[in-house]
Amino acid sequence: MTTEEYSAQERVLDFGGFPGRWEITRSTEEASGELLEMQWEIEEIPDDGPFVHTHPRAEEHYEVRSGVLEVYVDGEWMDVSAGEEHTVPPGTPHTFRNKTSVEVINVHKPALQHEKFFRRFHRLVTERGVSLPPDGLNDIVLLAMLTTEHEDDVYAVSPPHWLFKGFAGLGRLLGYNLPD
Repeated sequence: MTTEEYSAQERVLDFGGFPGRWEITRSTEEASGELLEMQWEIEEIPDDGPFVHTHPRAEEHYEVRSGVLEVYVDGEWMDVSAGEEHTVPPGTPHTFRNKTSVEVINVHKPALQHEKFFRRFHRLVTERGVSLPPDGLNDIVLLAMLTTEHEDDVYAVSPPHWLFKGFAGLGRLLGYNLPD
């Protein structure tokens, strides 16, 4: 099924909790691969957010519509408030969190395989019960496998990528598999 054939419901990646509800507003196909645009509606993100990572060949852009998104870039946290924007250059270690509800337009440019990564990530959470932050070996192995299969899109910094590779290898040895 091509992205354009997804129904309005399939454009919404509702994680049923952290990391909230994401709607694909411009798919990879609609933007001819130039970008992937999503609107995030996120409640409070626990702790320090997703693991610190880079996008080796893509920039990530945040446009905050409401609330305050805290963005960690190159070792420092900064607040990006409603009406403000911030772009993380390719290869720059970053993550995000927020203490209250926030609405954000998020863009990965170029799109690469980010949409496929996020759709697979959504399926791990909604169909396989993977929790965030990961709770137990099953969650860690599946998230490591997904991340290492998409290392051109998402490359782990902390915890280090080699650790993700190790857990992914363990997952393959144990017969784990990922959704397409």
